[in-house]
Amino acid sequence: MAIMTTDPSPRPRRLFDRRTPPTLLTLVAMAGMGALSMNIFLPSMPGMAKDFGVAYSDMQLAVSAYLLVMGALQLVIGPLSDRLGRRPVLLGGIAIFALATVGCLQAESIESFMAFRMLQTASSAGLVLSRAMVRDMSTQETAAQMMGYLAMCMAVVPMIGPLIGGWLQELYGWHANFTVLLVASLSVFALCWADAGETNMNRTASFGEQFRAYPELVRSHRFWGYALACACASGAFFAFLGGAPYVASEVLGLSPRELGANFMFMAGGYMAGNFLTTQLGARLGIDRMIVIGAVMTVAAMSVSTLLFLAGVMHPLALFGPTAFVGIGCGMAMPNAMAGQLSVRPHLAGSASGLGSTLMLTGGAALSWVTGWLLDVSGSALPLPLMLVGTGLAMLGSMMFVFSANRRRGPLPGSEPRRSDEPGGPL
Repeated sequence: MAIMTTDPSPRPRRLFDRRTPPTLLTLVAMAGMGALSMNIFLPSMPGMAKDFGVAYSDMQLAVSAYLLVMGALQLVIGPLSDRLGRRPVLLGGIAIFALATVGCLQAESIESFMAFRMLQTASSAGLVLSRAMVRDMSTQETAAQMMGYLAMCMAVVPMIGPLIGGWLQELYGWHANFTVLLVASLSVFALCWADAGETNMNRTASFGEQFRAYPELVRSHRFWGYALACACASGAFFAFLGGAPYVASEVLGLSPRELGANFMFMAGGYMAGNFLTTQLGARLGIDRMIVIGAVMTVAAMSVSTLLFLAGVMHPLALFGPTAFVGIGCGMAMPNAMAGQLSVRPHLAGSASGLGSTLMLTGGAALSWVTGWLLDVSGSALPLPLMLVGTGLAMLGSMMFVFSANRRRGPLPGSEPRRSDEPGGPL
């Protein structure tokens, strides 16, 4: 059966009305819950390792293995939502996450904790479907701007998550962090039940049809360019999440609460980058925004590398430049997401799932490699060098997009807006 390719037409949105698309508040809550589950417990990891009697590298699997499983799961979530609809898949994922969080709280061994931790990856439904819903509700030209607003609001979560987590760890221990996750999941479930109306109006005939559509995405150089750019931008965050706790505690001597506070540099920069996307995205085009973000990432962490080479062992030598990494990635990520979803609009759910899989599996690898290099070297240098590498890789991935633009013309909205802008084939 042919897949419909009609562009989405705007539909009115009303808060707490299941018959209309979700409001921005609900979209932020959906995506924010997944982000919170990844970072609120980071300051607790050394303490959790002691409680379970394992090495820190074993405890770090709660991040790297979580990302790997989440990445694999998103290959299913995207097509499933294209077949069954966004709403039922979203609510089911949040319910599983809540039950898994109860299991984490009751776990008495590292094995049982990790098993329930992997079930928590169901929160990825919110991350994937918030983006797919934006594409459902928006035209190609407005999707990047909408995602910029979404990402800007969602940036509050990684800004305050580790800060709250470090405070809770020092006062009550790691169980308090997972109690917060349980309360958050129940609240988000209630909000989505009341407000997240169905946005997928062009469902496919079968679940298998969406898997058979993956080759259509895989053959697109433009999709790979945007998806890899997005993966590299997010990879900078995951490399930082994997390495910052080690550098903060072992090299810079920071407490969990101080570490949580310093996470605000990158998170605050990310919010600023998202704001710039909403203001400049339509004027500059998504391709130029991605390139500017990549250059900013390389420049900022090159400064951090030089400071460490000069023997400047101060928290600002690492965390100060990460504010500019946050700005760069905040400019690149929402634009790259909009680009990958606009390559094949009728496969928005599948594109979101496949793109998120690349993003998370790449992030898991970068997180693990960064931690391993830090452990082997015993210095802070591998962390800024890894972030420089992600910026360079982001620039390299855009070569796929520029090549497709030369051969087939740019996507609408991918270049600076002008009156004679060609649409070009997808």
